[in-house]
Amino acid sequence: EKVLPDIRLTRSRDGSTGTATFRFKNANILDKSLGLNGEITGMYMIDTEGVLETRDVSACFVKGKPYAVESIYIMKSPEAWDRFMRFMERYGESNSLVFTKA
Repeated sequence: EKVLPDIRLTRSRDGSTGTATFRFKNANILDKSLGLNGEITGMYMIDTEGVLETRDVSACFVKGKPYAVESIYIMKSPEAWDRFMRFMERYGESNSLVFTKA
């Protein structure tokens, strides 16, 4: 996907679990002119360490037209959180993104 997402992170108080919610507004995958008529089966985050994936992907519609794609990645351990943050650091650097703490 070429559209950069809005990413929201949450983490449990004890740091044992967390979630990352990705929202791709006007995602390329929704553009009919591209001829991508296939089903969205998941989100795959690929870097030098391997692949992080989630199957929790849904489309958001406004007035019957696709508007955004939303995906939730769940981290079930502190190690999974650390791995995701390493991915995000690389992703942020390659796309000139910054982390803003709420």
